[in-house]
Amino acid sequence: MIGSSLFAVGSMPGLSDAMGSKACNVCFFVGSWFFTAAAFVQLQLSGSPRNERNALRALWLAASTQFLGTILFNVSTGSALKAQTFIAETNFVWAPDAEGSVAFLISAGFALLVLVRANALWGPRNATWVSTWVNMLGCVAFGVSAVGAIVLPNGGLRDAAVADWGTLVGAVCFFAASAVVLPQAVASARDDAASPAGTAHKG
Repeated sequence: MIGSSLFAVGSMPGLSDAMGSKACNVCFFVGSWFFTAAAFVQLQLSGSPRNERNALRALWLAASTQFLGTILFNVSTGSALKAQTFIAETNFVWAPDAEGSVAFLISAGFALLVLVRANALWGPRNATWVSTWVNMLGCVAFGVSAVGAIVLPNGGLRDAAVADWGTLVGAVCFFAASAVVLPQAVASARDDAASPAGTAHKG
């Protein structure tokens, strides 16, 4: 949620203009590391890569491809900061890159597969269902932003407005996807802490 907030601030029209390109890129770079930290935790919690039939588990595939996507965003946001050391790129502002966006979309697809296998493809009252679909919307928005951020031969972007709004919408979706499952996660953590059996099992 912290990473999403920083991405939203860095891409918000008007506010991003007032902040300047360097401050925006710092927001994206720092935010990307919060994304990576969260993705790493999610990967650790996803369990074994393979099931009892030795097939790759959709939950682990979703977490691992998401983690890869965040690493790619670490690289691209860092590159955006470095680009500003050159005079020709002093006004360059980061937008989601194609590679990271594709990894996010693949991850969201695997997350939907988890719902399919759990026979929970429809369940609007379930926090996990809502989070999964809102996350998918965020991934699509980042993908749209990546298309808008394609650099043309003249050095301009294909559609800077699409790049900005796609990033903002994606960031808001990622924030909401995390927020909707936060109460459930907090309650689960409290139950584990209060349960001697749960504590022993984790140890």
